Amino acid sequence: MSKPPHHAHGHGVEPSAGREAHRGHGKTTASHAGHDQHAGHTPEMFRDRFWLSLILTIPVVIWAEHIQMLFGYVAPVFPGSRWISPVLATAVFLYGGLVFLKGAWHELKARLPGMMTLISLAITVALVFSWIVQLGLIEADPIWWELATLVTIMLLGHWIEMRSISRAQGALQELAKLLPDTATRVTDQGEETVPVSALREGDIVLVRPGESVPADGVIRKGTSDLNEAMITGESRPVKKQEGDGVIAATINGEGSLRIEVTGTGEKTKLSGIMRLVADAQTSKSRAQHLADRAARLLTGVAIAAGVLTLVVWQVLGASLDFSIVRVVTVLVIACPHALGLAVPLVVAISTTLGARNGLLVRDRRGLEEARNLDTVIFDKTGTLTLGAFRVVEMAVDEGLSRQDALRIAAGVESESEHPIARGIVSTAEEQKLDLPPADGFRALTGKGVAASIEGDEYHMGGPALLAAEDAQVPEMLRTAAEAAARRGQATIYLLRDGQALAVFAVADAVREESREAIRALHERGIEVAMLTGDAQAVADSVAAELGIDRVFAQVLPEDKASKVRELQGQGKKVAMVGDGVNDAPALATADVGIAIGAGTDVAVEAGHIVLVRSDPRDIPKIVELSRVTYRKMMQNLWWAAGYNIFAIPLAAGVLHGLGIVLTPAAGAVLMSASTVVVAINAQLLKRAEL
Repeated sequence: MSKPPHHAHGHGVEPSAGREAHRGHGKTTASHAGHDQHAGHTPEMFRDRFWLSLILTIPVVIWAEHIQMLFGYVAPVFPGSRWISPVLATAVFLYGGLVFLKGAWHELKARLPGMMTLISLAITVALVFSWIVQLGLIEADPIWWELATLVTIMLLGHWIEMRSISRAQGALQELAKLLPDTATRVTDQGEETVPVSALREGDIVLVRPGESVPADGVIRKGTSDLNEAMITGESRPVKKQEGDGVIAATINGEGSLRIEVTGTGEKTKLSGIMRLVADAQTSKSRAQHLADRAARLLTGVAIAAGVLTLVVWQVLGASLDFSIVRVVTVLVIACPHALGLAVPLVVAISTTLGARNGLLVRDRRGLEEARNLDTVIFDKTGTLTLGAFRVVEMAVDEGLSRQDALRIAAGVESESEHPIARGIVSTAEEQKLDLPPADGFRALTGKGVAASIEGDEYHMGGPALLAAEDAQVPEMLRTAAEAAARRGQATIYLLRDGQALAVFAVADAVREESREAIRALHERGIEVAMLTGDAQAVADSVAAELGIDRVFAQVLPEDKASKVRELQGQGKKVAMVGDGVNDAPALATADVGIAIGAGTDVAVEAGHIVLVRSDPRDIPKIVELSRVTYRKMMQNLWWAAGYNIFAIPLAAGVLHGLGIVLTPAAGAVLMSASTVVVAINAQLLKRAEL
């Protein structure tokens, strides 16, 4: 494991936490419950069946008599050519249609007939009917090409659907990677490198600077600052000493630690977070697809209409052949070609539209729910803030301008790699100040740093430096420092000849984009809350600056998820916005989990929607995208299912007395036309502006 650069000095205050977690290769894995309708299915399976079925369907369509008549051509005729369509269409049924037949069996066993049942019924009736016609048992036209295209288009629709589902499966594997592979165990014989899985309670492990803590434990020797941001959400490393507890997967700072193991494997806090994520993902009630519900209704209507058609025509004295053709036409025209694509097509187009606007839709359930949001909860560090130090306030004594004070301070700190020092330097660089060269830079152990700038000796440090040098601090600077301390901000002084010239309040800087995002959410009547592991003073300061409605501070990961459930229990539709491992349970629990793209892989995996640009101003776009997507879904569903109000009676032969009778082939054409209308309407979604 590599060691981070050694900080040149300590300021006596806690530096900001980074968001980069150690990337081990822990072996812990977890699985998620599959989509009920597609248990055991994969996008690759639908993809492979679609392409092979498409290849087999093309000759069936070319040799179809209706297609030849429609386009005015004659397919080649040779011995056996009349069997091309029956044989290949049957192969498509057996290969491509098998997945629907199995799905229908599971639906019927669960007493939840839906789209799989209706598709299976239609393709089975079409196959049996076409073979009866092919063998000359009744006078009618076979519907081989309709059968083959029906199976192929259904495979395409389900492939699109499964691709969207499969993208929401990786959060727990990413969590497991935070643990290191090995640990250094200390025994009476010396040090030994062992797999983390070999550690037991009571073992003593050595954690060197920059390494990840391999297990939960208690420090028995040494002091250091630990980066716990990925677990607790605390934005600053936490100072730890003998007797303090430590958490597996947190990052050690500059000190060397000997830790007694108190929890390994399933007993670690990290494993607890993993269980929370798993519970949140699997505890969601089965979100029935709108198309599935429509298909279930249509299944009942189609079967009832088919039975009624057969009975009525037989009662009226029609021939059995005529009655069977009417039944087949009803089932074919009611089959959900369009219904099967109505929602997946809109989902595919809406995800593309979202990506063009910086929104990666990983789980469509989140997108569907976003239109109903009334509360958005933000994580603080790395979401509303930069996750990095900046000078947020400063006070300067008389005789020195603010720019000169910042320029000199940045010059003194320019050779330091301490996070606070880098924050001061970054602030000066962002203000385009020219940093003066520093001569004689040196660390003042435990107090700060010193350097000569333009011939004068300056010291930089916190309260420990003031005490060590018995520095004189003007009342104005002291007042500013006390105000910063109340806000939970670090204070760094610039000294010359024992006199304080300026004080800098350094803190995790608020993103400028956050103000606009919260203002836009308020304009839409959406309440804004903040969850953070930071101290109350730090959280209140950020909330006051941004106009946040509710603040939940010093919140542990398990409490973040429970806060989301608490708001949901009040009837609120809640979105959670976060970027860290500690946010993953809350992201998975929320109605809509929104992950910052620049955050950890775990947060991205747990979120329903990812902000690719890491810009909180994109959150209002999610609501708008959800609304326009929902409108298109409803339009398509009404058309795909609603046209049956007229088509099914027509297929049943209610206008037979007027000489208007639909053949199964004509019914299939109408069904295909409905699919085209649905596809065109879905394409219009591309014109939406978010």
